Amino acid sequence: MREWWIQVGLLTVPLIAVYLHIPPPHISPTLNSWKTAGAFFTFKGNHIFYRESLGAVGSSDVVVLLHGFPTSSYDWYKIWDGLNQRFSRVIALDFLGFGFSDKPRPHRYSIFEQANIVEALMAHLGLRDQKINILSHDYGDTVALELLYRNEHNKTGHLMISSLCLSNGGIFPETHYPRFLQKLLKDSGVLSPILTRLINFVVFSKGIGAVFGPYTQPTDGEFWDMWTGVRVNDGHLVMDSILQYINQRLKHRDRWVGSLTTTTVPLHLIYGPLDPVNPHPQFITLYQKLVQRSTVSVLDDHISHYPQLEDPTGFMNAYLSFINSF
Repeated sequence: MREWWIQVGLLTVPLIAVYLHIPPPHISPTLNSWKTAGAFFTFKGNHIFYRESLGAVGSSDVVVLLHGFPTSSYDWYKIWDGLNQRFSRVIALDFLGFGFSDKPRPHRYSIFEQANIVEALMAHLGLRDQKINILSHDYGDTVALELLYRNEHNKTGHLMISSLCLSNGGIFPETHYPRFLQKLLKDSGVLSPILTRLINFVVFSKGIGAVFGPYTQPTDGEFWDMWTGVRVNDGHLVMDSILQYINQRLKHRDRWVGSLTTTTVPLHLIYGPLDPVNPHPQFITLYQKLVQRSTVSVLDDHISHYPQLEDPTGFMNAYLSFINSF
């Protein structure tokens, strides 16, 4: 009898999960302000959210911010004002499948498509023929490397890159350690759509909290804003598809790491050394060995995977020192 009930439970729970639909949380006033300050453009029928600010008078420099997984352009809010004091235009977007952008399903998400979207946004904003600075984090690092590859090989429609600053991204598959939930969603095949429906705020916040330092944890409000960004347009249901980028990094390692090691574009890395995803010292040792032209800023020992949120002052100082050096 007991085994019968166990079997029923094993069948019932997935069935409930498939039909489970919990309304997304309400958008907080701070996150809503971020949204209302932005706009949308259309890429192949999908609406892509972006935010742009006109900043420093007398400067012609433009910076484009590329966020990480599984969050959004809102990751940059703590350094937005600081960047506005240095650059004439500060631009950030939510990649397809993230934040306030559309999250189509089924859809074959790829780094190449996200790079196409960045190029399309620059054309939309009239910046196709202007050199831009790229500041990226995590997932955004890989998108930036694809843009760098196109710049180096003079691909049609490529962006002209003035500088590139990376931060805490899985650039090297051999030193990248995805979280258990990421591997589970990525590799569970037909079970992945069921698992994505079981993701809730508690699971999400524990997963995100684990990649922040113990002294730099997000507030309850920040956790909710991150979760809200995921849940808008049912974004939790496409996480398994987006996570295929981990496999793409492995498949195209030579393309992306190759462009990083051969480029003449000024390079910098800002690194939170407590990062469990790209751990110290393996990651930074390999980076400095392979990317010898790049300068590096290693932040305080307690800073982890989200340095722009955990130490915005240190992050900004490191970035401005780099950007003012050439």
